[in-house]
Amino acid sequence: MLTLEETKLHLRVDQDEEDLAIQLMIDAAVGAVADYLNVTPLDLELLAQPAPVRSAALLLVADLYENRERQSSQALHRNDTFERLLNPYRVMLA
Repeated sequence: MLTLEETKLHLRVDQDEEDLAIQLMIDAAVGAVADYLNVTPLDLELLAQPAPVRSAALLLVADLYENRERQSSQALHRNDTFERLLNPYRVMLA
């Protein structure tokens, strides 16, 4: 769904030292997007991804990248932008 190259461009990362970590963040973001949309990651990869779906994945990767060292006792909060980008494409389960 997201390539390492386009994600590094989005993150403004020029070096290659963090490629493995960024790829793991991509995998986590794709899994989270698929989970939110109620589809499998494989289905997500096979389907055409509209720009809002790709943007939500990039948004999540950027959040993971920016906060990768964070340890906090505070509760994590929902990301309304992530949800608003994905809601039109969500498969509602009965």
